[in-house]
Amino acid sequence: MEWGRAQAYVVPLGVALVVGGFGAWLILALYRRLAGKDRRRARIGRMLGPPLALAFPLLLLVPALQATPLHDRWLEQAQRVAHIGLTGCFIWLLVRAVAAGEKAILRNHPIEVADNLEARRIQTQTRVLSRVLMGGIIILGASLVLLQFEMVAKIGSALLASAGLIGLVAGIAAKPVFGNLIAGMQIAVTQPIRLDDVVIVEGEWGRIEEIGSSYVVVRIWDERRMVVPLTWFIENPFQNWTRRSADLLGTAFLWLDYRAPIPAIRAELERICKDAPLWDGRVCVTQVTETTEHTLQVRLLVSARNSGDAFDLRCLIRERMLDFLAREHPQALPRLRAQMEDAADTPRRRMAVMADPDIRSPGAEDGEPAVG
Repeated sequence: MEWGRAQAYVVPLGVALVVGGFGAWLILALYRRLAGKDRRRARIGRMLGPPLALAFPLLLLVPALQATPLHDRWLEQAQRVAHIGLTGCFIWLLVRAVAAGEKAILRNHPIEVADNLEARRIQTQTRVLSRVLMGGIIILGASLVLLQFEMVAKIGSALLASAGLIGLVAGIAAKPVFGNLIAGMQIAVTQPIRLDDVVIVEGEWGRIEEIGSSYVVVRIWDERRMVVPLTWFIENPFQNWTRRSADLLGTAFLWLDYRAPIPAIRAELERICKDAPLWDGRVCVTQVTETTEHTLQVRLLVSARNSGDAFDLRCLIRERMLDFLAREHPQALPRLRAQMEDAADTPRRRMAVMADPDIRSPGAEDGEPAVG
């Protein structure tokens, strides 16, 4: 009698576990065999492997539980656990599918090329939208799991009954979360920033290294990382040096003496640019942009393919131009001038100024000028 009762439980559950375990072992063996292969079928198999290995035994466990003489209450609880496990496997599979699709798109649009504007646009949209989609799938799956519990379902009904007040409180509490979510959607669609864009944020020069679901990582030029909320790029102005293209103009300023030979400087700048691989061949201009009582300001305007090349080209031009001036035209470098007077001539000059009324400003003084 006892064995007969136990047999009613052991046989269906044992068969389900043995067959399910063997099937999971086969799936995992195939998964390990596909590791390292880069064909499309192999990638799909690796994406399906772990979730299916866990879901297959649970799928066989549901009919096996129904074949046992369990009471309705215990059967319902056991089946609920199996259904929660299957729901989790399905959500896991969807998340892995989104991640696999993201990797496939990123693989087909690499940014390690010279003209990567279109690739950076696609990669930015793909990364942001995939993270938003993953977050939505996880939230939906957690909601489906929680709603299978009667207590949570009752709480949900009560929340719907008082949706006005609860919605207001929840909206205020979740403002940062939903604000970043909406900002991520805006960035994905309008793309004020993209991966590998050169930006100026809070006075720091850097590149967009990562765009997450709630923040952006900016790699500063000295290898520091600045973490900025997504909403910051929607609510604050910033500079994007690669919005349409990476081409950039760079300037190098020189303060020179009035005797500086501008034509020779212009010819030397053209020679430096032609010999420099950093120059892209578009702009090479020498202009006098300012004059002061002591010096004149010369602007050397050049162009480069990107901001990094522009910075290096500006440094190169300053160095070689100063070397050229010091070697060929030392009189062009700024210097301080002073005029010395003979001490014996000073009293005679002062008396001459006082004796000549024409050199005084009219109405400058009411009386005679002081002598001494």
